[in-house]
Amino acid sequence: MNWLQYLIIVVVLVIILLAILKATKKDAGLDFNKLVELLGGKDNIVSTETNMSRFKVTLKDVSKANKEGIQKLGAKGIVEIDNQLKIILGNDSKNLKKYIDEIK
Repeated sequence: MNWLQYLIIVVVLVIILLAILKATKKDAGLDFNKLVELLGGKDNIVSTETNMSRFKVTLKDVSKANKEGIQKLGAKGIVEIDNQLKIILGNDSKNLKKYIDEIK
């Protein structure tokens, strides 16, 4: 093989590596600060609970929550019941509860 073939192989491997890094970065986790902001801020959060992949949050004013923004941030589903939101977050649910408990 000549040097040009080696160069092409290296370039292809770098492109594959960058694609893998970008894909894993996207799934690295939620931006908890942004999520708290989308819930109306920490002062709007009354209580939180987790159950498996679901995150349940009771809010003072549910109208302050940006459900569309929460979906875009990575929630797999949101159900609103009275002043509560049940958000399917996957593995991030427990970490988000811990984060909110620490900042309140």
